[in-house]
Amino acid sequence: MPRILPCLYSERMRQFRPTDLAAHIETGHTPVLLDVREPWEWNLCRLPGAVLIPMRELPARLAELNKDAETVVICHHGVRSYHAARYLESVGFGDVINLSGGVAAWADEVDPAMPRY
Repeated sequence: MPRILPCLYSERMRQFRPTDLAAHIETGHTPVLLDVREPWEWNLCRLPGAVLIPMRELPARLAELNKDAETVVICHHGVRSYHAARYLESVGFGDVINLSGGVAAWADEVDPAMPRY
């Protein structure tokens, strides 16, 4: 019979829509904006102030991040960022938020001038 392993991270990860994140920043919050897309995607468009650590590099570059900082994880549509955020939670990051819809939704909901791909 297979063993059921305990969940190492929250089942209730916070999610922001782009308008939620924009409002959060406008009220003075300064989360780390962690973009986990590939460099070619980053070169097309990005949120101001974001830092790039591609998802495949994340385990090797954890020391560059503060486990105690509020961290919003960003990708193209919100799927990779969700998995990266779950990973961050599993290694002890305490305040992780996924940007639901990613930069595509940011362009639709917050910044229509942002290039799309």
